[in-house]
Amino acid sequence: MSKTLPKSVKATTNQVRINAGVWRRRLLKFPDVEGLRPTPERVRQTVFNWLGQDLTGLICLDLFAGTGAFGFEALSRNAKNVVMVENSTLAYKSLVQNQVLLKVQNCQILHQDALQFLVNNTQKFDVIFCDPPYNKNWLDKLLPVLNQNLNQDGVVYVEAEFAINSDSNWQIIKQNKAGNVYYHLLKST
Repeated sequence: MSKTLPKSVKATTNQVRINAGVWRRRLLKFPDVEGLRPTPERVRQTVFNWLGQDLTGLICLDLFAGTGAFGFEALSRNAKNVVMVENSTLAYKSLVQNQVLLKVQNCQILHQDALQFLVNNTQKFDVIFCDPPYNKNWLDKLLPVLNQNLNQDGVVYVEAEFAINSDSNWQIIKQNKAGNVYYHLLKST
Protein backbone atom coordinates (compact mmCIF):
# COMPACT_ATOMS: atom_id res chain seq x y z
CA MET A 1 0.00 0.00 0.00
CA SER A 2 1.52 3.34 -1.02
CA LYS A 3 1.39 6.38 1.20
CA THR A 4 0.66 9.83 -0.13
CA LEU A 5 3.01 12.55 1.05
CA PRO A 6 1.46 15.69 2.53
CA LYS A 7 1.61 18.70 0.21
CA SER A 8 4.08 20.42 2.56
CA VAL A 9 6.65 17.64 2.03
CA LYS A 10 8.70 17.69 -1.15
CA ALA A 11 8.43 14.45 -3.08
CA THR A 12 11.69 15.05 -4.96
CA THR A 13 15.11 16.24 -3.91
CA ASN A 14 17.33 18.42 -6.05
CA GLN A 15 20.33 16.42 -7.07
CA VAL A 16 23.09 16.32 -9.65
CA ARG A 17 25.24 13.33 -10.63
CA ILE A 18 29.03 13.17 -10.78
CA ASN A 19 29.88 11.83 -14.26
CA ALA A 20 33.27 10.13 -13.85
CA GLY A 21 36.20 9.37 -11.63
CA VAL A 22 36.31 7.92 -8.15
CA TRP A 23 32.80 9.22 -7.29
CA ARG A 24 31.22 8.29 -10.62
CA ARG A 25 27.42 8.09 -10.40
CA ARG A 26 27.36 9.62 -6.88
CA LEU A 27 24.53 12.08 -6.37
CA LEU A 28 25.02 15.50 -4.82
CA LYS A 29 21.96 16.98 -3.14
CA PHE A 30 21.35 20.71 -3.14
CA PRO A 31 18.65 23.15 -1.99
CA ASP A 32 16.34 25.43 -3.93
CA VAL A 33 18.21 28.72 -4.14
CA GLU A 34 17.21 31.65 -6.34
CA GLY A 35 19.43 31.80 -9.42
CA LEU A 36 20.97 28.36 -8.80
CA ARG A 37 20.75 26.39 -12.04
CA PRO A 38 22.88 23.27 -12.26
CA THR A 39 24.91 22.90 -15.42
CA PRO A 40 23.35 20.12 -17.52
CA GLU A 41 25.15 16.78 -17.32
CA ARG A 42 25.94 16.71 -21.05
CA VAL A 43 27.52 20.18 -20.84
CA ARG A 44 29.71 19.08 -17.93
CA GLN A 45 30.74 15.98 -19.90
CA THR A 46 31.77 18.19 -22.82
CA VAL A 47 33.72 20.55 -20.56
CA PHE A 48 35.69 17.68 -19.01
CA ASN A 49 36.34 16.30 -22.50
CA TRP A 50 37.80 19.71 -23.37
CA LEU A 51 39.94 19.59 -20.23
CA GLY A 52 41.25 16.10 -21.02
CA GLN A 53 39.21 14.00 -18.53
CA ASP A 54 42.02 13.49 -15.97
CA LEU A 55 42.85 16.55 -13.87
CA THR A 56 45.69 14.92 -11.91
CA GLY A 57 47.76 17.53 -10.13
CA LEU A 58 45.65 20.53 -11.16
CA ILE A 59 44.47 23.20 -8.74
CA CYS A 60 40.91 24.34 -9.46
CA LEU A 61 38.55 27.10 -8.40
CA ASP A 62 34.79 26.59 -8.52
CA LEU A 63 33.52 30.17 -8.41
CA PHE A 64 29.78 30.49 -7.73
CA ALA A 65 30.03 26.82 -6.70
CA GLY A 66 26.26 26.34 -6.25
CA THR A 67 25.76 22.57 -6.38
CA GLY A 68 29.51 21.91 -6.34
CA ALA A 69 29.16 19.75 -9.46
CA PHE A 70 32.24 21.17 -11.17
CA GLY A 71 34.42 21.19 -8.07
CA PHE A 72 33.49 17.72 -6.86
CA GLU A 73 33.75 16.38 -10.42
CA ALA A 74 37.27 17.86 -10.69
CA LEU A 75 38.23 16.17 -7.40
CA SER A 76 36.68 12.91 -8.61
CA ARG A 77 38.98 13.21 -11.63
CA ASN A 78 42.11 13.58 -9.44
CA ALA A 79 42.47 17.36 -9.12
CA LYS A 80 45.10 18.11 -6.50
CA ASN A 81 43.00 20.74 -4.74
CA VAL A 82 39.74 22.62 -5.26
CA VAL A 83 38.56 25.87 -3.73
CA MET A 84 34.78 26.42 -3.86
CA VAL A 85 33.34 29.88 -3.36
CA GLU A 86 29.62 30.32 -2.69
CA ASN A 87 27.77 33.35 -1.31
CA SER A 88 24.38 31.73 -0.65
CA THR A 89 24.17 30.40 2.91
CA LEU A 90 21.90 27.49 1.94
CA ALA A 91 24.09 26.44 -1.00
CA TYR A 92 27.25 26.83 1.14
CA LYS A 93 25.83 24.54 3.84
CA SER A 94 24.88 21.98 1.21
CA LEU A 95 28.43 22.06 -0.21
CA VAL A 96 29.84 21.38 3.26
CA GLN A 97 27.39 18.47 3.73
CA ASN A 98 28.44 16.97 0.39
CA GLN A 99 32.11 17.41 1.34
CA VAL A 100 31.49 15.42 4.52
CA LEU A 101 29.43 12.79 2.65
CA LEU A 102 32.23 12.23 0.11
CA LYS A 103 34.95 12.47 2.80
CA VAL A 104 36.84 15.08 0.76
CA GLN A 105 40.13 16.26 2.24
CA ASN A 106 41.60 18.44 -0.50
CA CYS A 107 38.76 20.93 -0.80
CA GLN A 108 38.30 24.34 0.77
CA ILE A 109 34.74 25.71 0.79
CA LEU A 110 34.35 29.43 1.38
CA HIS A 111 31.16 31.33 2.21
CA GLN A 112 32.09 34.53 0.42
CA ASP A 113 31.29 36.91 -2.44
CA ALA A 114 33.00 35.77 -5.66
CA LEU A 115 34.37 39.16 -6.70
CA GLN A 116 35.67 39.87 -3.21
CA PHE A 117 37.42 36.49 -3.25
CA LEU A 118 39.07 37.16 -6.64
CA VAL A 119 40.29 40.62 -5.67
CA ASN A 120 41.85 39.41 -2.39
CA ASN A 121 43.07 35.99 -3.53
CA THR A 122 46.80 35.29 -3.84
CA GLN A 123 46.59 31.64 -4.93
CA LYS A 124 46.90 30.75 -8.64
CA PHE A 125 44.66 28.18 -10.32
CA ASP A 126 45.05 25.87 -13.33
CA VAL A 127 41.31 25.74 -14.01
CA ILE A 128 38.62 28.20 -12.94
CA PHE A 129 34.97 27.19 -13.32
CA CYS A 130 32.86 30.35 -13.50
CA ASP A 131 29.08 30.02 -13.74
CA PRO A 132 27.62 33.24 -12.30
CA PRO A 133 23.91 34.04 -11.93
CA TYR A 134 22.39 35.28 -15.19
CA ASN A 135 21.27 38.84 -15.94
CA LYS A 136 23.41 40.44 -13.22
CA ASN A 137 26.36 41.64 -15.37
CA TRP A 138 28.79 39.46 -13.42
CA LEU A 139 31.09 38.79 -16.38
CA ASP A 140 31.75 42.51 -16.87
CA LYS A 141 33.12 42.56 -13.31
CA LEU A 142 34.83 39.15 -13.31
CA LEU A 143 36.65 38.89 -16.64
CA PRO A 144 39.07 41.76 -15.84
CA VAL A 145 40.25 40.06 -12.62
CA LEU A 146 40.02 36.34 -13.46
CA ASN A 147 43.38 36.30 -15.30
CA GLN A 148 45.14 37.57 -12.16
CA ASN A 149 44.07 34.33 -10.47
CA LEU A 150 45.29 31.95 -13.20
CA ASN A 151 48.56 30.08 -13.56
CA GLN A 152 50.42 30.87 -16.78
CA ASP A 153 48.82 28.04 -18.79
CA GLY A 154 45.54 28.10 -16.90
CA VAL A 155 42.07 28.12 -18.45
CA VAL A 156 38.69 29.51 -17.44
CA TYR A 157 35.38 27.80 -18.09
CA VAL A 158 32.62 30.41 -18.39
CA GLU A 159 28.92 29.76 -18.63
CA ALA A 160 26.57 32.58 -19.61
CA GLU A 161 23.22 33.43 -21.11
CA PHE A 162 25.02 34.85 -24.16
CA ALA A 163 28.01 34.06 -26.37
CA ILE A 164 31.28 35.67 -25.32
CA ASN A 165 33.53 37.20 -27.98
CA SER A 166 37.33 37.11 -27.96
CA ASP A 167 38.95 40.37 -26.91
CA SER A 168 42.42 41.67 -26.16
CA ASN A 169 42.49 39.85 -22.80
CA TRP A 170 40.84 36.51 -23.61
CA GLN A 171 41.16 33.94 -26.36
CA ILE A 172 38.25 31.55 -26.86
CA ILE A 173 39.68 28.03 -27.06
CA LYS A 174 36.32 26.23 -27.32
CA GLN A 175 32.69 27.25 -27.16
CA ASN A 176 29.29 25.69 -27.59
CA LYS A 177 25.61 26.13 -26.81
CA ALA A 178 23.06 23.80 -25.23
CA GLY A 179 19.53 25.15 -25.02
CA ASN A 180 19.82 28.61 -23.48
CA VAL A 181 23.30 27.92 -22.08
CA TYR A 182 26.40 29.29 -23.81
CA TYR A 183 29.61 27.79 -22.52
CA HIS A 184 33.21 28.69 -23.26
CA LEU A 185 36.76 27.69 -22.46
CA LEU A 186 38.99 30.76 -22.32
CA LYS A 187 42.72 31.36 -22.10
CA SER A 188 44.32 34.63 -21.07
CA THR A 189 46.23 36.36 -23.91
